[in-house]
Amino acid sequence: MQQEAQEVLDEVLSDEKTLSIYNLIMDGGIGGQLVIAVLLVLLITALYIYFERVFAINATSKTDDNFMNQIKDHVSNGKLDAAKVLCTQTNSPEARLIEKGISRIGKPLDDINTAIESAGTLEVYKLEKNVSILATVAGAAPMIGFLGTVIGMILAFHEMATSGGQADMGALAGGINTAMTTTVAGLVVGIIAYIAYNHIVVKTNKVVHQMEAKAVEFLDLLNEPV
Repeated sequence: MQQEAQEVLDEVLSDEKTLSIYNLIMDGGIGGQLVIAVLLVLLITALYIYFERVFAINATSKTDDNFMNQIKDHVSNGKLDAAKVLCTQTNSPEARLIEKGISRIGKPLDDINTAIESAGTLEVYKLEKNVSILATVAGAAPMIGFLGTVIGMILAFHEMATSGGQADMGALAGGINTAMTTTVAGLVVGIIAYIAYNHIVVKTNKVVHQMEAKAVEFLDLLNEPV
């Protein structure tokens, strides 16, 4: 008797060890598998956009600390062409803003300020490229997961309704498995996308503040008495 009990225990432990994410997905039926496939595509998309934006923002946010000092020297000495060349050689949003302002020197300050603001709007648009997709994934993924939950519960209740009180526990477990697996997957994808979105927003805002500071510094330079 003790040997039989031990064999049963070993079999249960063996079954528990073979439980995997793959098995959970495959046991969830075609409905659950489709929902998981959609969530996987959303996760890959979110991760791609996140890393692409992080690398792009990091590349554009690196500005030489001596950049504005050189601009001030060139503008003060009337070397506008040299200032434009310096801006062209510096790959950053701030440099492009300053270049737009330099090209308007000689016109009223309001015109210069408007040109810089327009250039700044364009730079912000570039920084926020595809970021809205991250927000969409963060909101849509949990709802898609809940859709899988509803599908799973419908399958479970359908099995109960058509079994005449003799529902197969395996079929019921499959429906409930679909419900729980898709819910967890949707929440995981949504959380990852939400965190990625907020991180990109913080990094973008930091670059925007740098752009505003450099633009104000440039306008103050133009307002200095000759």
